[in-house]
Amino acid sequence: MARESLWGRTVIRIVMGDITLYDGDAVVNAANNEFWMGAGVAGAIKRKGGQAIETEAMAGGPVSPGEVRVTGAGRLDVRFVLHAAVMAQDLVTSEPFIRLATRNALVRADEVGAARIAFPALGTGVGGFPIADCARAMLKEIHLYLSETSESKLREIVFFLFGEETAAVFGETLERFAERESGKA
Repeated sequence: MARESLWGRTVIRIVMGDITLYDGDAVVNAANNEFWMGAGVAGAIKRKGGQAIETEAMAGGPVSPGEVRVTGAGRLDVRFVLHAAVMAQDLVTSEPFIRLATRNALVRADEVGAARIAFPALGTGVGGFPIADCARAMLKEIHLYLSETSESKLREIVFFLFGEETAAVFGETLERFAERESGKA
């Protein structure tokens, strides 16, 4: 199942799959503010990309939730990992943290010249944030960023999601955004 929508010059895609297999410019890691990589997306990125990713990320921590650290990608088929701190050491997240981390990941992607990036559903694993709320928050922040940033280099933003339910929720949310935008035209 894949859904997509064109937002300005950027394609937004929703797919069910493994983010570590993405072959674009960068993947976003759902991180804690000290950047240790244990379970979930972070653990998968570390297992496939190598320990050097975590070592480099941790050298830049701790940070405030919402901040993003850029590292190399080790053995992944991308150039960068964007470590989006969506929670502190209490492993609790919130919509403001998710929105800020999403925006800062987009900013960092543009700063390093990434045209193609992949996101997971930030904060929905270890952070326990509701999937539907995450989809709305992340897609709203991406829409705002792309509409406010005419110089963005981003041409593809892919959500790599785990599980049919998560992919369906993100896909439906993307469709609602596209319907609202087409109604404004």
